[in-house]
Formats: sequence, structure tokens, C-alpha cells
Amino acid sequence: MPLLIVPVLIVLAFVALIPIALVQRFRMGVARQRARGWLIAINLVGISISMMMFVLASVVTSIWLHPALVYTLGGLATGLVLGVAGIWFTRWESVPDGLYFTPNRWLVLSITLVVTGRILFGFWRAWHTWRAGFDDASWVAAAGLAKSMAAGGVVLGYYFVYWIGVRSRLRWHRGVSPLRTPARRWLRQ
Repeated sequence: MPLLIVPVLIVLAFVALIPIALVQRFRMGVARQRARGWLIAINLVGISISMMMFVLASVVTSIWLHPALVYTLGGLATGLVLGVAGIWFTRWESVPDGLYFTPNRWLVLSITLVVTGRILFGFWRAWHTWRAGFDDASWVAAAGLAKSMAAGGVVLGYYFVYWIGVRSRLRWHRGVSPLRTPARRWLRQ
């Protein structure tokens, strides 16, 4: 019997750590950071892979839950616009030893609140769905999965555009223009 309690305790531990993780994410998101090329590349590759898998998952999910793809694409589009605003409102500091940036506190807070709101709504909706029974409806649809996918799209779209903007700003800081890259030199010849 005690062995059956271990998985439940693990799940409860993860649920209990969600608020701490969200607060830490906000604190790190608004801190002054140095723009590093290798870190930007890792973030862009990771977010690109996440976006491709996310859109693929929404295509598969849309077989059963038709608005999932629409909500996902809408969330990604909203995130792309917020990412442009994030780059625009970021404070940049160009110093001899590198480029430093401080993201806008209000945009990071809004992205964090979107994630927090969807987590809380998901818990609340799942609780009410389980209590009321299924009533001939899909639990996935009743739990608001399509809207959760939209919230995930907002986050992925925001960070994708944001890191592209940081990369572009770092290249500009280093004096690397698009015409100086090897591919562009090859095209000019």
C-alpha cells in the first residue's frame, strides 16, 4: 500500500512547486542579462523544435478537438506580436565588454500571468468536470485544452521572436551586417 502512495506524492510535489517555479521564472525574466551568442542559439533551436512539435501536436489534436489548431495558430500570432513589442520595450546597454539587456517587466509579467491563469483554470475546470461527470462530452474539450494550447502558443511565439530580436541586436552590436556573412558574400560574387 505505501508503494502506491509514492506516485501520488510525486504528482503533489510537482503541483506544489508550480508557484515557486513561476515566481523564479518571473524573477529571471526581468533580470539584467548579457547577450551571449551560444545561449541565444540554444534558445532559438530549442524554441524552434518546441514550436514545430507544438504545431504538430495541435494538428493531431484537431482530429478530435476541431478548434485546437485555430487556437494554437492564434496564440502563436499573438505571441509573435508580443515578441516584437518585447524587443521594442527592452532596455539595451551597449558596453565595451558586451551587450546587456533588461526585458520589460510588464510584458514578462503578462506572459507569466497567461501561463498562471491557464494552469489555474485547467485545475479548476478539471475538478468541476470530474465532479459533474462527463455528460456525454469529451473531458479534453471540457477542460479547455484548445485554450490552453492558445496560451502555450502565446508563450512560444513571444520567446521565439524575442530571441530572434536579441540575436539581431547582438549582431548589430558586434558590427556584423547581413552583407558580411559568408553566405551573402558568396551571393555577391
